[in-house]
Amino acid sequence: MSLLVVGSVALDNIETPFGKTTDALGGSAMYFSCAASYFTQVSMVAVIGEDFPREHIDLLEKKGIDTSGLKTARGNTFRWTGKYSFDLNEAVTLDTKLNVFEKFQPTLDEKQKKKKFLFLANIDPDLQKSVLDQMQQPMFIASDTMNFWIERKNDSLKSLFKNIDILVINEGEVRQFAQESNIFKAARKILASGPKSLIVKRGEYGSLTFHNHSIFIAPAYPLETVFDPTGAGDSFAGGFMGYLSKTGYLDTENIKRAVIFGSVMASFAVETFSLERLANLDESQIYKRYQELKDISYFKDFDD
Repeated sequence: MSLLVVGSVALDNIETPFGKTTDALGGSAMYFSCAASYFTQVSMVAVIGEDFPREHIDLLEKKGIDTSGLKTARGNTFRWTGKYSFDLNEAVTLDTKLNVFEKFQPTLDEKQKKKKFLFLANIDPDLQKSVLDQMQQPMFIASDTMNFWIERKNDSLKSLFKNIDILVINEGEVRQFAQESNIFKAARKILASGPKSLIVKRGEYGSLTFHNHSIFIAPAYPLETVFDPTGAGDSFAGGFMGYLSKTGYLDTENIKRAVIFGSVMASFAVETFSLERLANLDESQIYKRYQELKDISYFKDFDD
């Protein structure tokens, strides 16, 4: 089935203990689309500036991603500068230049409005709601957000959550939104506020999925080399939504499989700066890691 993502495209300046990069391809819609493209047809709605390199658009088109919703506006592309210490779970933002992203107003065409799967990447919740209002009976809606919007636009988020199927946010954001230190109490409060299901991203510790009154604890893929965690969460969401869109099944067991594919795609994203690793995979590599994650999580019952 068809999948639509609305989010950001950026040029990132990133420094980690293992190196640095300048004007690297980034943004939530970019990581998501690249990860999801291994499973399904993806359409992207985002904005770029006149300075955006043509080679990056060529990469998207090579991956089969529909870029008709990638609009060029007068000015420069959104830029983010960040730094990671050896604790790679948290970035320090050094500079943010919204540029053309500051006036981003996502407008869907008739084809985009009919997409069955929708991912609302991390943008202003009022813009996320405006996208929802344009859609025509989507089958499954997932959303991300961040601490900035939880603090500044909490009421808008509460309104949005009543209209989505699954919320995909990190552990700190779950606690912040719910005002609860215990992750399970916090999850219960968030689910009571609207979303039917919740995925809690926990970085190197994997994820927690709350779906149909069940809890699924999934590990992260064990990596000895983590080069740059930027985009890991968006790549997770891309793998998750891409697999659901491919299969079309929304039962609990398929949600679990989709979560594992999300973990797999995130593991590739963090092995290099930008999309270098994520953009150059083949299906066998993806399914090999899927099987390895399944194997390390499996244990026999007493009667097996």
